[in-house]
Amino acid sequence: MSKENWKTGITAIQANEVRLRGYRIDELMGKITFGQAIYLAIMGDLPSNAVAKMIEAILVSSVDHGAATPSTLATRTAASTGAPLNAAVACGLLSINRFHGGAIEGCMEMLNAALQADEGLDRPIYDIASAVINEHREQERRLPGLGHRLHTDDPRTRKLFQLAEDLSLAGKGVELLQAINQALESQGKPLPINVDGAIAAILVDLDIPSPLANAFFFMARLPGLVAHVYEEQSRERPMRRIHPSAHEYDGPAPRSFKDPQEG
Repeated sequence: MSKENWKTGITAIQANEVRLRGYRIDELMGKITFGQAIYLAIMGDLPSNAVAKMIEAILVSSVDHGAATPSTLATRTAASTGAPLNAAVACGLLSINRFHGGAIEGCMEMLNAALQADEGLDRPIYDIASAVINEHREQERRLPGLGHRLHTDDPRTRKLFQLAEDLSLAGKGVELLQAINQALESQGKPLPINVDGAIAAILVDLDIPSPLANAFFFMARLPGLVAHVYEEQSRERPMRRIHPSAHEYDGPAPRSFKDPQEG
């Protein structure tokens, strides 16, 4: 084999055949969801039904969070200059970092490190949580995945944790993050678990590698950013000054979801 040759275990393409992780894509079409395809591409195999449902919920949880988030403002500003769709969306994705959407990886690393350090010691989960809090406090570091500028009880967090419990997927990751949250409350310094933290804890329990953590936020937020580009370019004048709080919602009135399968 030539030294220039390299290998991939992800995809194999030949005339009239496209395979992903060994599966023909045309055989998967119409049979699996996009979330299942994402898991297959990243993890190398199809997820169980429970894991597939959890992945779908994670992707839906972060599809959008208002017109004033850093990624949305960056996207709309770029779109206002006349940038094409891909460039405007790229601006939004590039603005996702440690304090906006990027806390998932940091939270996963925090939880994994604490759980690995406790391996074999079998300490009560509250003691592990207290150790994590003390370590971050001594080093004057933020606790990733906790705190939110708007929500004191993020409904997305509650829903993700409830689904994880219902699907029997919640494990040590979820348990530890909730214990950290409870320990902070008992100390009189409550910090709500934000959606990044909830996603991180669940990904820990799903054995997703932490370097892939933030990709779930990227993939979730992408459709929302696309919608903002299109709205900006089709509704607003070019090169406008976009103030974060000077906008108002004029979309559909609040409505409840009804599953079409229920008739």
